Amino acid sequence: MAAPMIICRACLTKFSNISRNVHRNGHFSQLLQRHRYSTAASNYDYDLVVIGGGSGGLACSKEAAQFDKKVLVMDYVDPSPQGMYILLLHPSPQGTKWGLGGTCVNVGCIPKKLMHQASLLGEAVHDAKKYGWNIDGNHDITWEKLIEGVQNHVKSLNWGHRVQLKDKRVEYLNAKGSFLDEHRIKAVMANGKEKVITAANVVIATGMRPRYPVEVPGAQEFSISSDDIFSLQKPPGKTLVIGASYVALECAGFLHGLGFPTSLMVRSIALRGFDRQMAGLVADHMQGVGIPFLWTCVPINLEKDNNGQIVVTYQNTQTEEIHQDVFDTVMMAIGRDPITSNIGLENTSVQVNEKGYVIGENEQSTVPHIYAIGDILESGKELTPVAIRAGKLLAQRLFGDSKLHMDYTTVPTTVFTPLEYGTVGLSEDAAIRRFGEDNIEVYHAFYKPLEYSVAERPAEQCYIKMICRRDGTQQVLGLHFLGPHAGEVIQGFAAAMKCGLTLDTMQSTIGIHPTCAEEIVKLHITKRSGLDPTVTGC
Repeated sequence: MAAPMIICRACLTKFSNISRNVHRNGHFSQLLQRHRYSTAASNYDYDLVVIGGGSGGLACSKEAAQFDKKVLVMDYVDPSPQGMYILLLHPSPQGTKWGLGGTCVNVGCIPKKLMHQASLLGEAVHDAKKYGWNIDGNHDITWEKLIEGVQNHVKSLNWGHRVQLKDKRVEYLNAKGSFLDEHRIKAVMANGKEKVITAANVVIATGMRPRYPVEVPGAQEFSISSDDIFSLQKPPGKTLVIGASYVALECAGFLHGLGFPTSLMVRSIALRGFDRQMAGLVADHMQGVGIPFLWTCVPINLEKDNNGQIVVTYQNTQTEEIHQDVFDTVMMAIGRDPITSNIGLENTSVQVNEKGYVIGENEQSTVPHIYAIGDILESGKELTPVAIRAGKLLAQRLFGDSKLHMDYTTVPTTVFTPLEYGTVGLSEDAAIRRFGEDNIEVYHAFYKPLEYSVAERPAEQCYIKMICRRDGTQQVLGLHFLGPHAGEVIQGFAAAMKCGLTLDTMQSTIGIHPTCAEEIVKLHITKRSGLDPTVTGC
């Protein structure tokens, strides 16, 4: 018989105090939860499986691995045959495929910004002459050289993500993942081989893909999307961009800037979801630099002629007139749909709304151990930094002591149109709906960037608007900036708004002269006053 354990009174008292503190601080429940999780996780192949290798999925997986968890990421881009767009996980009707990193790295933010920069450099060449530079000769773009440079950078990022996953000890499968049930996932490799794995937790991060108008004959066969434009092997030539999203306007903007005749077909309004006044100014500027807008028009048929060009038949929805034109390239940018319809969610209790977005709260779906981050989340925002932040916080909550959740308010973004539009916080329209027109104050100014003066660039649409509460400290609710380097300008003000920026703080901030950003801290004329908001000097 074992001898009884003897514990001195001092030790017993110390143990009791520790026990009380653990219970009082809630640590006991956390320790119990971790124990239960560890016991459950040991029954599965992986602590966490992430379906989708985009920005959010990669961020979540690498963060989870920091907690010594067994993590798997699966990602596969499947080029589809024409006409099969709606059936596949990562489709492009033109057969385009890409590497690890998701939309942002391969067919979104990164190549888009590089193409935008190429367009700005073309404008800078023209400006340089006014500044005294002796620039002679042909200034046409070599499309193939541009695409080579863009794709080389994208491929370096693809490789970098592979290296990072290996360094973080995250397993990677170049495979399509789909649910067999709520813990079992089927992985289909590129060679067709299948593998079934189990996971204690699953994160869906499959992202979105461009939408095609399936009711328009020839749309899928003869048009491209933003999935294709950044690796297009031949110059686009005369181009029609169909759509009015930020993707449509950005692509039309840089194609025009690169020297390709580009038209934009808009069904109703431009930049839906953004501040209406600012969206109007963006469209005005694009039309002012020579981009034709086919307002209130929709395509009804696409077909190829004997010369290989695309004949587009379209209708004006207001006059009902039918028109026809010929283009070398037609790009669809009418929206994007979440990739959730073909990943086996019907084998789980995960709920999606009528548009396919995952329903849930704090990235958690209707199944407690299945999560969604990034573009496919119903309550999220379709922005790369949001997906990255949400993914990291989710991993910290799952495997660490964190209770922090993603804050989807006051998220800054920039539309990289020829004249950039940066925004953070509420639009004027949203502020009026939330607080009432009499309870907000709008400060605004039209200004001319100094660098536009010698170059004699038009600046009619360079505009700043700040929406504030009218009472109390006049908290800043929204900030909108239309002008050069808008993203760089807005970023710092986004941090200030997170700290509760007020009108007094803004107006007491010293500006950096001469910059465009200083015009923000100088705002003092309200819309309500009716005074001319044009900046006339220092």
